[in-house]
Amino acid sequence: MSASIQAIVANIEVSIMTGQKPETETEFDVVVIGTGPGGEGAAMQLAKSGYNVAIVERHKALGGGCTHWGTIPSKALRHSVSRLIEYNNNPLFSGPGWQSGMTFSHILHYAESVIRKQVKLRSSFYDRNGVTVVHGTASFLDKNRIRVTKLDGSVDDLITQHVVIASGSRPYHPADIDFDHPRIYDSDKVLSLSHEPKTILIYGAGVVGSEYASIFRGMGVKVDLINQRDRLLSFLDAEISDALSYHLRNSGVVIRHNEEYESITGYDDKVVLKTKSGKTMAADCLLFANGRSGNIEDLDCDVVGLEPNYRGQLEVDENYQTSVDNIYAVGDIIGYPSLASAAYDQGRICASAIINGESDKALVSDIPTGIYTIPEISSVGKTEEELTEMKVPYEVGRAQFKHLARAQISGADVGCLKLLFHRETRELLGLHCFGERASEIVHIGQAIMEQKNGGNTIDYFVNTTFNYPTMAEAYRVAALNGINRLAL
Repeated sequence: MSASIQAIVANIEVSIMTGQKPETETEFDVVVIGTGPGGEGAAMQLAKSGYNVAIVERHKALGGGCTHWGTIPSKALRHSVSRLIEYNNNPLFSGPGWQSGMTFSHILHYAESVIRKQVKLRSSFYDRNGVTVVHGTASFLDKNRIRVTKLDGSVDDLITQHVVIASGSRPYHPADIDFDHPRIYDSDKVLSLSHEPKTILIYGAGVVGSEYASIFRGMGVKVDLINQRDRLLSFLDAEISDALSYHLRNSGVVIRHNEEYESITGYDDKVVLKTKSGKTMAADCLLFANGRSGNIEDLDCDVVGLEPNYRGQLEVDENYQTSVDNIYAVGDIIGYPSLASAAYDQGRICASAIINGESDKALVSDIPTGIYTIPEISSVGKTEEELTEMKVPYEVGRAQFKHLARAQISGADVGCLKLLFHRETRELLGLHCFGERASEIVHIGQAIMEQKNGGNTIDYFVNTTFNYPTMAEAYRVAALNGINRLAL
């Protein structure tokens, strides 16, 4: 049977199976599902290598959850609130006659302007590189055929050699919570907050919960942060986690550890949360920020034999290849580390595997974490607890921001830089930063940690002349502090 006849037969079978005939059928080398960082990274790399690429986006605007509901808007909110706190604490603006008048809706408006800029930028990438953008919901007909259902109900079929699933994730919704209630929010829905709350309950004290606790408290909202564990962000270095707890509490956030909800009930004027320990808490609204689920349900993965786990995530190998040889997956849909920065790199590595049969690239072993609380946190490498368990002889060097001229000038004197290094080789093993611009500051240390053939040493920070006054100077101060400890 010829290829053309086979295609006709396949079309007839699909039409009979689905009961719907596609408006168009188009062939591509690769179809990417999702326009978030992972999908964008894969599509750009493949397009620049000469592949005919289509990318499918279920929403009207490009960018995925990262641009519209996650990283970009939440960090825009955080920036605005941080500046507001700075404004309110500045004696120049605290006298009679000064009033900020800033509301949550004002700040959301700023976030929307950032989103528009991001969408315009990302759209230009696809146009410039000749990537075909298809809007609609993608689902598998077989491993080489993707059906896209558009908003008007019509369908297009995409025939492809390879598929990259980068459909992202959404907030986890337990079945016993009514997320349709106007006062019960998840981390996506909170960006459309329609009223100005005076009190809020935040259930889940992970990265998202801690960030929004900072944002709402900075707006003057009373915050109860409910944590299921015994400390905040337990994957962090304990000293940094303790510092975050202190500053959140110091700002007025009430943190409740080791609590799980029994019931969450929404009323016309409040939300009531009852814990398994017998406590009852009420607030104007509630933000549920406890985990995420992969966007897998509309893909019809069972048609091609893919089996997601209970959180809707797919298993992949080192090339981001699933159990089906021509189907790959990147980003939140595969779980850890669930970072926008990592997803972009995963997309590029996955594209390299498609182009070459396998990839000789891999994610860096030490991925920096950026947590945009107020003050923010960033770290890379090992923690003290990990090094102690590994029985590595290490030393600690610290620089307190309050001792830095630049921090004193800018009023950002809360925080510290902490360097962990090997006592004998002076190799930098981990660094942890807490304070304003921590996510920027950490990259200097990351660059040194990645050096080979003896280039990774804290002596670099002592022997290098830094601009003065700068926050980067903290590296010199911390390195000298640590080296001085070696003599003790």
